[in-house]
Amino acid sequence: MDLTTHSDTGFSPLFISARDGLKLHARDYGPLAATALPVVCLPGFARTAADFHELALALAKDEAKPRRVLAVDYRGRGLSEYDRDWKNYDIRIELDDLMQLLVAAGIEGAVFVGTSRGGLLTMAMGAARPGVIKGVVMNDIGPVIDARGLLRIRGYVGKLPMPRSFTEGAEILKRLSDQQFPQFGDAEWEMMARRTWTDRDGRMRSDYDPNLMKVLEELDLEVPLPVLWSYFDGLNGVPVLAIRGANSDLMAEKTLVEMGQRHPDCETFVAPGQGHAPLLGTKDMVRRIGRLVARAERRAA
Repeated sequence: MDLTTHSDTGFSPLFISARDGLKLHARDYGPLAATALPVVCLPGFARTAADFHELALALAKDEAKPRRVLAVDYRGRGLSEYDRDWKNYDIRIELDDLMQLLVAAGIEGAVFVGTSRGGLLTMAMGAARPGVIKGVVMNDIGPVIDARGLLRIRGYVGKLPMPRSFTEGAEILKRLSDQQFPQFGDAEWEMMARRTWTDRDGRMRSDYDPNLMKVLEELDLEVPLPVLWSYFDGLNGVPVLAIRGANSDLMAEKTLVEMGQRHPDCETFVAPGQGHAPLLGTKDMVRRIGRLVARAERRAA
């Protein structure tokens, strides 16, 4: 384990080895010795830990109760090593990676914040290691996935033109997703560009392995997708906050409603003006998630 403090960024990079030796990365926010319930943030399919930066900082630096927050880069994304075999970009392997990461970080129980694929991983973790899950935020993902959203995502992952600058990248993303996020201004599109591409190596490139597109190309979207209500029902013992973007094409409104009806302690929220997936760093979202974390902490105690 390699842990170096970067106080200017608000987090420390945490590197561990997966079971197959692949190097995995997570951002480690907040005091390691914090007694408060930790939070683990799991991003979308081709997204990175950076998506949770504002939320993680707010939770980690809360004056009343600072807490540890771990934001994960899956294999092939962000600062985690790319896999030579794209077929290992599989949710079962990513679940094992996550388990290894939690052990290395010394986290035995946490609130899990899962965006899109991160929510699927959270439900899988609930089945495999239910005791680890103390509370859940499901961001624009549920037990029923709308194939329209997957079709749209498959249309651009690994296929976007390479911008010459982040400003140009922002324009590309705006043309692609303006209907999903009509209220975004230049600042939001620029932020999204900086979390889609990187210039760490002195040149612009995607912040994920382009071979991820092969995983999506293998999906037969003519066949109904698996329905995961039994996995969601496995979360009945912990509080849940289920969020849906009002313009989402991946999560239907009726799925959100049913989640609220089936679960004994599930708060539902529709993020106005946002699609897949809503940003979690706004003041309102941070407050909502903070309340869920506090609820989970009271119950866990």
